[in-house]
Amino acid sequence: MAGTARALVFPGQGSQTVGMGKDLADAYPAAAQVFEQVDDALGEAFSALIFEGPEDKLTLTANAQPALMAVSLAALRAIEAESGKQIADICDYVAGHSLGEYSALAAAGTLDIATAARLLRLRGEAMQRAVPVGEGAMAALIGADLETAEAIAAAARADGDLVCDIANDNGGGQVVLSGHAAAIERVLTLAGEHGVRRAVKLPVSAPFHCTLMAPAADAMADALASTDLRAPLVPLIANVTATPSSDRDAIRRQLVEQVTGRVRWRETMESLGGLGVNTVAEVGAGKVLSGIVRRIDKSIDAHAINTPADVAGFVAAI
Repeated sequence: MAGTARALVFPGQGSQTVGMGKDLADAYPAAAQVFEQVDDALGEAFSALIFEGPEDKLTLTANAQPALMAVSLAALRAIEAESGKQIADICDYVAGHSLGEYSALAAAGTLDIATAARLLRLRGEAMQRAVPVGEGAMAALIGADLETAEAIAAAARADGDLVCDIANDNGGGQVVLSGHAAAIERVLTLAGEHGVRRAVKLPVSAPFHCTLMAPAADAMADALASTDLRAPLVPLIANVTATPSSDRDAIRRQLVEQVTGRVRWRETMESLGGLGVNTVAEVGAGKVLSGIVRRIDKSIDAHAINTPADVAGFVAAI
C-alpha cells in the first residue's frame, strides 16, 4: 500500500560544484547565516571557497565534506524560514549518503551546524591521512547487483593480501568497490568477465568505506566520544543498518562504523518505502540521490531542492 510519509535525504561527496548555494545565500538571510556559522566554526572564509573556488581546493575531501553539509543546511533553513515549519513538521525521516549523514543529523537537531562542520573537517582530514595517496582506489560497477559485486570483490582480493570491499550499494544497478589500488585495477578487468556492463574508476583521493579507513574510524571515535549529541527530532535511517535510529549512543556508534562500513543506500530506500514514504526530497547540491531513488522505486516521488525556485516549489507543496 502506498504511504504518505516524506523523507529528506542529503547528498555525499561528488555532488560539490563551485558556486553551489550562492543563490540560496543571496535569496534567504537564513541560508546566508548557515554559511556564516560554518565560516566561524572553521575559522576561515570558507564560504568564499564554496562560492568562488578554486575547484581543485573545494574538491579536497577535507573541504568538500563540510561544504556539502553547509549547502544542505542552507537549503533546509530556507525551507524552514519560508514555510514557518520546523523539521518535524516537514518530514518523517532523514537520511544522508556517507558524509550526508552528518547533514541529516544537523537537520534533525542531533548536531548543531558548527559542530557538524568541525567534525566533517576532521573526518575528511582523517580519511585522507589513513591511506597514502596512490595506494587506494575506488571503482563503480554499472549494471551489477550486490551478489555479482561481492563475487568480483572476492576475486580481486586474490591471495588475501589485498583489501577490496563493497563501499556503496547504491541501488539501481550501481555498486561501488573500494580498497587497495592493485585490487581495484583487477576489478576493472574482472567486471567484464562477470557480465557487468561497465566498470569506472572513480576520481577520488582515498579508498572510502573500506577496512583501510580504520585509522580514520579511530579518529572519529575519539572525536565523537566528547561530542554532545541530542536525540533527533525525526528518526535517522542510518547508513550502516538501513533502519531507523533515534538513540544517541547508537547514532554515535553508527557514525564511527560508517567510516569503514558499507553505505546501504539501496536498502535505505527500500526501508523508507516499507515505512510508508512516498516522497523523497534531496536537500542540497546536485541531483544524484533523487536520480538513484527513481531507479530503485519508481513509485516514490523524488526531487531535488537546491535553488530558490526549488525551495518555493517545495514550500508550496507542504
